[in-house]
Amino acid sequence: MPFGIHPLTLVVVVVVALLVFGPKRLPEMGSAIGKSIQQFKQGMSELNAPKEKPVEAEEVKPAEAKKVEEMDIDALEREIAARKAALNAQETASSAVDADKKN
Repeated sequence: MPFGIHPLTLVVVVVVALLVFGPKRLPEMGSAIGKSIQQFKQGMSELNAPKEKPVEAEEVKPAEAKKVEEMDIDALEREIAARKAALNAQETASSAVDADKKN
């Protein structure tokens, strides 16, 4: 008697499930329940497993960090300049269209 369930009770539950869900859906449901239990076990083992320490910014050498910050600033400045140029070009084009409409 696993889990304190009597064999007659187990037979009744299986028969009712078979009547309610049908013989076609019962294996699908069993498979889905099995996958859910497997994923639950995997998640629990991941929680209990020791985690690797991620590399933090403090562990990077100060000189390297400064270079990375400078590269990021340079990239941002280039992006800002490109967007300003595109905006100026768009404004110039729209003002030219407005001037054409007035004429």
